[in-house]
Amino acid sequence: ATMTRGYVQRIEGTGATLLDTRKTIPGLRALEKYATRMGGATNHRMGLWDAAMIKDNHIAVAGSVGEAVRRAVEAGVERIIVEVDRVDQIEPALKAGATHLLLDNMDPPTLRGAVTLVGGRVPTEASGGVRLDTIRAIAETGVTFISVGRLTQSAPAADIGLDFTHG
Repeated sequence: ATMTRGYVQRIEGTGATLLDTRKTIPGLRALEKYATRMGGATNHRMGLWDAAMIKDNHIAVAGSVGEAVRRAVEAGVERIIVEVDRVDQIEPALKAGATHLLLDNMDPPTLRGAVTLVGGRVPTEASGGVRLDTIRAIAETGVTFISVGRLTQSAPAADIGLDFTHG
């Protein structure tokens, strides 16, 4: 929660929302996601059931981003998050029915162009390599969301102690 709060404070006033990820310690997901909410973030997917997330391996097997999304739509999936790492994947993903775009490992100028291209048709999410010192520039590109895996993967333990005095 403490680390999450630091990220949230960095993006205040930009309109972007901080998300955690599904990457949690087995058995501790509910607690870790609770902690990120207490720090001011919003939870991404709680599990695989919340939405389909089409990633690079799905795209490779399907042959194209458009075909991967088309298959998800055809299967009746309502919420389809598509991870793209190139701007030229955006239009095919949208035309096929993506409901959310995860813009992976893009620098701020590329993100800004991607957000402009999407033009508000679906929510956009920046992900990959987001650090405390870079999150403000990422938020200022106009993305809807920024997801940070280290909120649950690398959060340090808080140094809390209780000292008794006698006397």
